Amino acid sequence: MIRCAIFDCDGTLVDSGATIHRALGLAFEEHGLTLPPRSQAQRVIGLSLVEAMAFLAPALDEAEHRALAETYKNAFVRLRAQQQVDEPLFDGILPLLDALEAGGWVLAVATGKSDRGLKHCLAAHGLHARFISLQTADRHPSKPHPSMALTAMADCGAEPERSIVIGDTGWDMGMAKAAGCHAIGALWGYHDHHELRAAGADALAEAPADVLALSEQLVSVTA
Repeated sequence: MIRCAIFDCDGTLVDSGATIHRALGLAFEEHGLTLPPRSQAQRVIGLSLVEAMAFLAPALDEAEHRALAETYKNAFVRLRAQQQVDEPLFDGILPLLDALEAGGWVLAVATGKSDRGLKHCLAAHGLHARFISLQTADRHPSKPHPSMALTAMADCGAEPERSIVIGDTGWDMGMAKAAGCHAIGALWGYHDHHELRAAGADALAEAPADVLALSEQLVSVTA
């Protein structure tokens, strides 16, 4: 039977926090707003943009949140055009993907990025073809809604009990639980172990090298 590993992107596959905070700063400045410090702003990474702006600027109304999200997207595009987007892979991600594929797992992504942003990110690292399913905020409600995980599993032909979500935020863990699959919290990302456990993480990985064994253990329990 098919086993599916569904990865978050920002904070799990790539360390994009600095670039995201810079683009947020440009957007907030354009709207005459003060951006919260990075330690607070990175807590929204993983949410879809409008939900993230609502979290960071709660005094604004929905239309203003949408306008701020659009300005952020435009700022990110400008940074990319200026070759100022830095989204390095976390150490150990490539060996993890190799090990999962060698073990017969199929791979997917479920991310708050846009289709365009995810395509650029994966292409920069030569990873696009490794994922059977790519689910983004362009076509789904924001995490922790289960839509992205459910669609990824359907694309891969996998059942929830044989699927794992690997992500660094409580939003990822909540999505996994809502979709009925297992959840591994990535401690190298942007939320701490308390948040990941509180949101439903079945296991925590200190580093990418820990993920394969944890995934095998979780799936074997329900096999």
